[in-house]
Amino acid sequence: MSGTALVAGATGATAARLVERLLADGWSVVGLCRHPPAAPPGARLAYLQADLFDPASCTRALRAWRGITHVFHAARAKHGETGVESISENLAMFACVLDAVPGIAPDLRHVHLVEGGKWYGLHLGPIATPAREDDPRPAAPNFYHAQEDLLRERQRGQPWTWSASRPNFLCDYAPGRARNLTSVLGAYAAVLRELGHPLDFPGSAARWHALMEVTDATLLASAMTFLATDPRAANAAFNVTNGDVFRWRDVWPALARHFGMAVGEVRPVRLEAFMADKDAVWQQAVRRHGLQPSRLADVAAWAFGDFVFGLDHDIATSTARLRATGFRESVDSEAMFVGQLAAYRAARLLP
Repeated sequence: MSGTALVAGATGATAARLVERLLADGWSVVGLCRHPPAAPPGARLAYLQADLFDPASCTRALRAWRGITHVFHAARAKHGETGVESISENLAMFACVLDAVPGIAPDLRHVHLVEGGKWYGLHLGPIATPAREDDPRPAAPNFYHAQEDLLRERQRGQPWTWSASRPNFLCDYAPGRARNLTSVLGAYAAVLRELGHPLDFPGSAARWHALMEVTDATLLASAMTFLATDPRAANAAFNVTNGDVFRWRDVWPALARHFGMAVGEVRPVRLEAFMADKDAVWQQAVRRHGLQPSRLADVAAWAFGDFVFGLDHDIATSTARLRATGFRESVDSEAMFVGQLAAYRAARLLP
C-alpha cells in the first residue's frame, strides 16, 4: 500500500529515514518543518514551512494538500536531558496537526504517532522487564500519554485508524546530528585514543552489567510504514526495538576492536564535564586521520551520553505484539553499532 504521507518533523532524527523509506516504496511525501530544506529534484517530496505552535501556520501550509492519506507525527518540542519533557508544548504540536489534517484530507486513512521508552518511566527508575504496551502507566505525567489519549479521543467514530511506535534510544548514521548514541560512542573513543587511554566505560558498574536495548533508525522506518498500512496493526501501540537485548560489558570489546583500542575499566565520568575542554584533542584527531573539519560539540551531544549511561537499571521492552502482528524484521545491535561507526569512518567524520 502507498499513498500521500504527511510527516510532521520531517527532518528530525526519527523521520529522516522514514521519508527515505516512503519514497523508495512509491509514496508521495509532504514534510512539515520549521526550517524546510530543498527537496531533491524529481522526488515526490515537498517540504513545507510550518510552526506547529501556530495552528494557522499549519493550516495555511497544508490547505493545498487534500490528497493526504497517512499522517506520521514525529515532531518534538526542544528539551534538555533531564528525561522530563514539556507536556503542554508537545501536546500542542500534535493537536495542531490533528486539527489541520482531517478537515482538508477527505481520504485520510491512518495517523501514526511516534512515542518512546519514556512511556514506561525508564527515566524515572527501574521498569518492568520486559515492558509491555499495556503495562500500567507510571504515576508521573508524561507527554506520550497525553498525546496518545488525544489521538484515541480524536479517532473515536472516524473512518481512519491510528497506531503508535515506541522505539528506544534511536541509533543511526546521521551526519550533523550530535544527539545520537552512535556518534557519541565514536567521538568518545576517538578522544580517549588520542589521549592514549584504553576504551574505558563511562557509566557505572550497574549500567555495565544491566540489560540494554536500542532501535536502528532504518528498522524503525520500516516498522512505522508497516504499522500505518497493515490492518492488523490498527488502533494499537507497539514497542519497536532491534529485537535483541545486550549488556555493555558484552558489546564493549567489539567497539574497542573497531577503534584498535584495548578494553578499559568501568570509570564513571560525567561526559559533559570531561569533554568540555577536549576540542583541541579532537582537532588533533581530525588532522591525524584526515577527517572533515568539525567541532567536537557538533559531533556528539555529551549531555545525551550522560543520560544514557546514567540509567543504572535494566531496560528491555517486549516486541511480542509487533511480531504477532506480522512484522518480522530485526537487527543485531552489536553489528549495527559497528556498521554505523564504519559508515562515519568511510565519510571521514569519525576516525
